Amino acid sequence: MLIKNLVIPRWLCYVLMIVYSQSTIAQTKNTYAEKLGWPKGTKVVIFHVDDAGMSYSSNRGAIRSIEEGVATSVSIMMPCSWAASFGKYVLKNPSVDAGLHLTLTSEWQDYRWPPLNGISHSPGLVDNDGCMWHTVEQVVKNANPDMVEQEIRAQVERALKMGLKPTHLDSHMGTLFAHVPFLERYIKIGIEYKIPVMFPGGNNTLLKDCLQYPMIKKLKAEGKWQEGMKLPDLDLLKQSTSVGEMIWKAGLPVLDDLHTMSGDWRPEGSNVPAADWGKYKAKKWMEALEKMQPGVAMLIVHSSDITEEFKYISGSGGSRYADMLSMMDPDLKAYIKSNGIVLTTWKELMERRQKIK
Repeated sequence: MLIKNLVIPRWLCYVLMIVYSQSTIAQTKNTYAEKLGWPKGTKVVIFHVDDAGMSYSSNRGAIRSIEEGVATSVSIMMPCSWAASFGKYVLKNPSVDAGLHLTLTSEWQDYRWPPLNGISHSPGLVDNDGCMWHTVEQVVKNANPDMVEQEIRAQVERALKMGLKPTHLDSHMGTLFAHVPFLERYIKIGIEYKIPVMFPGGNNTLLKDCLQYPMIKKLKAEGKWQEGMKLPDLDLLKQSTSVGEMIWKAGLPVLDDLHTMSGDWRPEGSNVPAADWGKYKAKKWMEALEKMQPGVAMLIVHSSDITEEFKYISGSGGSRYADMLSMMDPDLKAYIKSNGIVLTTWKELMERRQKIK
């Protein structure tokens, strides 16, 4: 059944813009995993922890997810108060695959941060608190591409000044994917600094599910959802191939797929025990890995080892703690091993890419 006249949420329209390109490069038949040297049919996964540096709890969650769990990569929010602390951890543990979670929003109600480039130099990036805007839409409305580029340069330069060697760049709340001129600057910076940029340019099987989830959730809430219902066509995603090819030809690795929605996973019922929530998410990860097509995919979590003060930052503590528990889950570890899934890092992707002419 085809849904007619369904209004696509504004944020989804923004996300779909990441795939805009005037290039007509033909879609490759080989996955990026194959291009990078893995055998045909291999599922290669980066379990990635966002939001390191955001808080003490976020740092602890990232560290435990990597040291005790299956997480293989992490990215740091450089404008945040605990970024320097996590940077010191990375310098003491150079094997940790740490990139930058380029940050243009400050979403929480009371715990906020300003741009690194300075308030006076970033009028379109700050609200009346002198902090970054709460929402992606506000950034798109008020900031210009030059201002965005200056800020993400400042974040890269802070990391370099700390002695870090970022293994990749990605985008907090997807802001850099929300507006084509922002995306262009993001890719430009990655190419200039020779730092891989997160971009899904392959089959995007999991990403399609993540993009469709809000639509399905809305239809269910309205009592309009029917199993097998045809959702609005996301064929535009296929054009992301041309953007991926451009990034690849610039000498950087590209993802085949991306998963972004573990924050929406919660078992039914109220007052769900943390252990049960973690088990539930581990099961959902196994389902995602089962559905994943061969190639290299990045699967995002927001692990936090919650402390008492985190409740003054965000109400998302339960989900973030469950993310951390899922990374440490023995059943998930066993599933990965028994199914021959290869865990990798952005550092390895770049090393493999540099060997290819």
